[in-house]
Amino acid sequence: MNSMNVDSIRANRTRAILAFSVPAIISMVLTSLINVADGFFMGNFIHKDAIAAVNLGLPIIYLFLATGLMVSVGGSVLAGMSMGRQDEKSCRSIFSQTMATCAATSVLLSVAMFFLLRTILAALGAEGKVAQYFLQYYTVLLFELPVMTVNASLGMFVRAEGRPQFYLGVTAFTCVLNILLDWLFTAGFGFGVRGIAAASLVSAVIGFAVLLFYFLKGARVFRFVKFSFDREVFKSTMLNGLSEFIGELSMCISMAAYNFVIMRRFGVDGVTAFTVVGYTSYVFSMVVCGFGQGMAPLASFVYGAKEKLLARKLFSRTNLLVFIAGAATVALVGFGSSFYSRIFVDDAAVQQMIKSGILIFMWNYILCGLNAIASFYFTSIGKAKESAVISSARGLVILLAAIFALPAIFGMNGIWLTSPVTEILTLAITLFYLKKDRMKIDG
Repeated sequence: MNSMNVDSIRANRTRAILAFSVPAIISMVLTSLINVADGFFMGNFIHKDAIAAVNLGLPIIYLFLATGLMVSVGGSVLAGMSMGRQDEKSCRSIFSQTMATCAATSVLLSVAMFFLLRTILAALGAEGKVAQYFLQYYTVLLFELPVMTVNASLGMFVRAEGRPQFYLGVTAFTCVLNILLDWLFTAGFGFGVRGIAAASLVSAVIGFAVLLFYFLKGARVFRFVKFSFDREVFKSTMLNGLSEFIGELSMCISMAAYNFVIMRRFGVDGVTAFTVVGYTSYVFSMVVCGFGQGMAPLASFVYGAKEKLLARKLFSRTNLLVFIAGAATVALVGFGSSFYSRIFVDDAAVQQMIKSGILIFMWNYILCGLNAIASFYFTSIGKAKESAVISSARGLVILLAAIFALPAIFGMNGIWLTSPVTEILTLAITLFYLKKDRMKIDG
């Protein structure tokens, strides 16, 4: 029925994790590089204020990701457990309902956000060029975001049935296309920020067409079938994906709080510097998320096959790999901070803010791994409460307190300290839940 096998996973956990994670990591890092490329073209061919304008609307993107992940992660967990029980009919029904739900919710969300764009600008106090760039970019991007959400959900099911390399190929193609269109629409045609958004839309639609063809013609397990809406499946999907929803919604709220505080205290240049430093964080978070998404179907599969200890061992090995990746990223960012600060803007003051900030913020790459992977682990084994508590602590409750408190004490350095401090405080909660989980397995 599928390419996963408990014995082969047990025989070489690292190989199994990497087989699923590396394609996910590459595809997600490539996806994140689109944002970096967008920032490069905006900073070098449009204006540094365009970088700030796009960042002010990031909560909109996180809201789409929150909705899409809640549906697709929750649905893929249920489908993965059905795969472990060899229930092909249930797999396909859950898949079809999940995709229909994902498409409907994302389209409705896009319509609602269209009418709220000016309200968001007013709340942030953005004016002049920043407001102009914001409206030009997001009125186009709202057509792309539902497609992006559906593509991400389809990709999760491609990996769940053991074909991560195919999704990697689709992602690589669309990312390269997006970057080429960025260059063509800005440097070539001079379309400005509308061109950046249009490049994302065109590449996303092409990616969707390829993925849709796969599920109509080439999928081995997950295929579209007629289904009757199942309220219990819907409820379980929402519950299992709740932590991911909270995590992304927390990023939506926290990013809005970041923007509010930085705009009020440090102005547009502060938002630009924060955005550029944030590119490194976004890329690394995709590495962590790739490891988590690679581990999750394996853990769900073996847990559904009653191999609870093996699921825990998969988590431990994944956490070690993420720690190694974090240490390597700290070394790379530390040595390259001066060069990095000059890539996106030619303003000396903003460059200095970027350089000093990244040397503080980079320690977050070592601290964030255990909390994030633990959340993925608890979701994959159906323990939604534990995952939701960890996600809400690191992404909302503790983080919001730090966003408003630390800059008041340490100025702009407080902005850079916010994430590392949040991860340290959340670690106590994570270790508590991991200890309880281990006691239940041993007992």
